[in-house]
Amino acid sequence: MGNTKKTSIEDDLQKLDELVKKMDKKDISLEESFSVYEEGMKILKGANEKLDEVEKKVKVLQEDGSLTDFDEE
Repeated sequence: MGNTKKTSIEDDLQKLDELVKKMDKKDISLEESFSVYEEGMKILKGANEKLDEVEKKVKVLQEDGSLTDFDEE
């Protein structure tokens, strides 16, 4: 892809949906299938990294009013 523009997770999911639709077509060549698959895997990896970043930032409000990191529950 080589795209340096940062996309949102929603944008990534929309693009993945479009790629799945391409893969579902009966007339797609094997070569094109591999290309679409590779592009999808790159998008998926980026989306997973974004989700990891978000998860690290999420705070959980405890009953006593204190904030803790999401993964410390």
